[in-house]
Amino acid sequence: MNDPNRTVMVACAALGKELREIIDRYGWNVELRVINARLHNRPQLITGAVAEKLAETQPDTDRQVVVYGHCGAPDLDPFLKDAGVERTLGPHCYEMFGGEEFVRLMEEEPGTFFLTDFLVKSWKNLVLEGLRLQQHPELKEMMFGNYRRVAYLVQVEEERLLAKAREIAEWLELPLVTRVVGYGHLEERLAAIMEGKPQPTTPVTVGLDGLDAYPTLK
Repeated sequence: MNDPNRTVMVACAALGKELREIIDRYGWNVELRVINARLHNRPQLITGAVAEKLAETQPDTDRQVVVYGHCGAPDLDPFLKDAGVERTLGPHCYEMFGGEEFVRLMEEEPGTFFLTDFLVKSWKNLVLEGLRLQQHPELKEMMFGNYRRVAYLVQVEEERLLAKAREIAEWLELPLVTRVVGYGHLEERLAAIMEGKPQPTTPVTVGLDGLDAYPTLK
């Protein structure tokens, strides 16, 4: 039997670890359902996957929240508006985690490629294999050639992840900068949703459809 006070969060798996920690810290009655992060390589499939997860819940008894950025899915927000489901604000997880620091980094160097803890951990699976760069190394220049540096937005400081981020920057042949940002606006926006308050924003929270610091296959 469903708990009428339960919230079902449908989220990208790239945020799964952080979301579980935030949910536990606040003691929220939340059931988290995640979607494979590889869909970022096929953003046109994200809305359908979100719709499937939402359909598994009972909207008459379960509150529904979607924890995704815009992430290049042009029909996601219109679908959620029609369904009456709230989404965490933001174009992508880099802005959610980085907040104002993300804005500063982009103003300083628009050609910045961003990393998070999840992307560092999943680089081989999500990028090298997911984008078929091992089979087609010639794609590297096409996908990353316009970037000028790498910025690692650190959620939890770990030397092994920093070392891996250095390896990624070396593979990209780009300089690396690091910023410890924690969970940033992701946590603040979730708390606002759960408390029925306005979500905090940055100057790029809305209307950043063309700025996805993540290569995708069309």
